[in-house]
Amino acid sequence: MGAKSHLVLSTFTGIDILGKGFREEGFIVVSAGDIMFGQDIREFKSIPNKFEGVIGGSPCQDFSKARRVKPTGYGLEMLLEFTRVVEESQPLWFLLENVPQVPDIHISGYKIQRFSLSPTDIGFEQNRPRHFQFGSKEGFVLDIVKKPFNGEKKPCITATEGNKKDRRTFEDFLKLQGLNHSFTLEGFTIAHKYRLIGNSVHLGVAKFIASSIRESTEPSNARRITDVNICKCGCGQIVKGKAKHFNATCRKRMQKKRELTRVV
Repeated sequence: MGAKSHLVLSTFTGIDILGKGFREEGFIVVSAGDIMFGQDIREFKSIPNKFEGVIGGSPCQDFSKARRVKPTGYGLEMLLEFTRVVEESQPLWFLLENVPQVPDIHISGYKIQRFSLSPTDIGFEQNRPRHFQFGSKEGFVLDIVKKPFNGEKKPCITATEGNKKDRRTFEDFLKLQGLNHSFTLEGFTIAHKYRLIGNSVHLGVAKFIASSIRESTEPSNARRITDVNICKCGCGQIVKGKAKHFNATCRKRMQKKRELTRVV
């Protein structure tokens, strides 16, 4: 079994904002490389029982609602590569980030909690729903506590916004992803910078989840997925008693899913 060392392997790193969030929460993060730097994950071989966790956001284009062409199959292939790296590494836990439509992954020996999270769920202004799959050998469950957002929600940033004439400023782009205006990306065109930031995880979300993992895997705080009820809507929040949904919004979300299922 992997040691609780705070050593984390980051896959599909890109500019690694997800890894940055974990670093800022006290984890030691090393990279498995990224295709943009000529490092193909299909050529990466991991070491068993060295990493506490494996994290990554595999390519999402095949699963995105914004997709305008048929799926290429690359998205599913990369999900399988993430699964392979976890199986080779045998960490205590893993975290996969992607769009809401991404398929479930199944890895032997891990109990998996799937949850949704947008920056607006934790006090930031960008409305950018993402889905996460957290797997743990011990069956640990993350307590994803969301809070009402009372400000003005800003539209989700996209990787292609840099090609638009009415694009938001790059400083605004950084701010919407939780990054300081001093964050630099040397050697890239402005359109490429927009794409790199647009493909990244919001820094505040990365830090929130990293903190949740650190706290939830401590023996004194640990709760296991077999001991709690998780909201049926997929938000990942823990419900009280015998309730099936966390709140009225979750019930409406489930009703909408059932209606869509009947139509299909």
